[in-house]
Amino acid sequence: MKKQVLLILSIVTLFILSCRKDSFITSKDAIVQFSADTLFFDTVFVSTGSVTQVVKIINGNDQQLRLSDVKLMGGAQSYFSININGSPGPGQQNLVLAAGDSLYIFVAVSIRPGAGSLPFIIQDSIQVAFNGVQQFIQLQAWGQNAHFLQDQVIKSNTTWDNTLPYVILGGLQVDTNVTLTIPQGCKVYVHANAPILVDGTLQVTGDKYDSTKVYFLGDRMDEPYSEYPGSWPGIYFRGTSINNHLKYAVIKNAYQAVVAESPSTNANPKLILEECIIDNSYDAGILGAESSIQASNSLISNCGKNIELGYGGSYQFTNCTAAAFSNDLISHTQPVLSVSNYVVQDAGIQTADLNASFVNCIFWGNYGSVTNEVQVFQQGSNPFSVSFANCLWKVQNTPTGVDTTAMITNADPLFDSVDNFRRIYDFHLKPASPAINKGKATGLIIDLDGKPRPVGLPDLGCYEMQ
Repeated sequence: MKKQVLLILSIVTLFILSCRKDSFITSKDAIVQFSADTLFFDTVFVSTGSVTQVVKIINGNDQQLRLSDVKLMGGAQSYFSININGSPGPGQQNLVLAAGDSLYIFVAVSIRPGAGSLPFIIQDSIQVAFNGVQQFIQLQAWGQNAHFLQDQVIKSNTTWDNTLPYVILGGLQVDTNVTLTIPQGCKVYVHANAPILVDGTLQVTGDKYDSTKVYFLGDRMDEPYSEYPGSWPGIYFRGTSINNHLKYAVIKNAYQAVVAESPSTNANPKLILEECIIDNSYDAGILGAESSIQASNSLISNCGKNIELGYGGSYQFTNCTAAAFSNDLISHTQPVLSVSNYVVQDAGIQTADLNASFVNCIFWGNYGSVTNEVQVFQQGSNPFSVSFANCLWKVQNTPTGVDTTAMITNADPLFDSVDNFRRIYDFHLKPASPAINKGKATGLIIDLDGKPRPVGLPDLGCYEMQ
């Protein structure tokens, strides 16, 4: 009798399992696995190229799974094409996978790099939909010929050329005691996962013309991504870094464009910026943390926080313009300049010495929620010196504990053009600007355009009215 019961139970169990394998799983928690979540086509395309890779979709359940939709999101217009188990895409519906079974998607990319608007990184994705859930397999390919550097460490003194652009993937590090020199006319396109880390020295030697400036941009040049802030991490000058000098550099669309941390280990500023443009950074344009920065004739515009100098340090800004306007990409909710001698850490408030001077500068913002575009904060008893001379600023309350001389308060600088709707910003001064001839002599003989400044009374900000 006992044997008969066991036999019946075995038959029932086999029947249940058999029925289960024939039924469909409908839960949103169904197990669906991909053999890869990203396919990267790393061929450098110097002529028409076609490369094929494969990715596998696996049903990890003990029941059948119905894939309601598998499709290439870019459709027939995509640079990519797919073939699902022998059937060409761009998509298929109601695909059934048996328990534990899988299907293969063959992905091809065909690129003609002669197209001038082609981005350096071609991107698309495959959507896999089931039980009301959508998952994606990312597709990436290099689209233009360039110097491609992936997870690169510069270990000896190196000078790049400007014959081809540089595309940075995964990150770039300049090692301690090593100098990387980037010459005029060089363009550097940086991927979203690729910080530029400087432990040694970075020298950027651009010139005043658009064709001779050095550009640091995100690697997505296709619309609308070409104007997105936060497209790449930024340039970070770390503790051991020394003697960095950026001249005629344009740094756009980063998360934190320029970060200088820790004091300089020699008598020179950790970072010198001359005739530089820093624009459209999602978080900070310039971020200093107990460091030393010297900036002149530079424009820091439309960043989440244009200039943030914290935990003390030594800073000198001369004839710089920091301006921010709320637009559909970044809301202006933070002051264009924030200066403090402390940082809040787990152990409490840490303070450091601070020496900061701002001469012939403009600090302005509009269409946002900020009433004091310059804020200065002090904690503790460390040496503290912050001075403003011959600057135009927008402040409702003058910062306390600072020295001021010949300031212009809350007078519109009258920039040449500001069009938030079309995101057009020209920070040259109109002839009627109150900033004209209100500066003091500093020894600067040119402006951001490379045009001459007078020996006597220069204009405020980065541009001289000609």
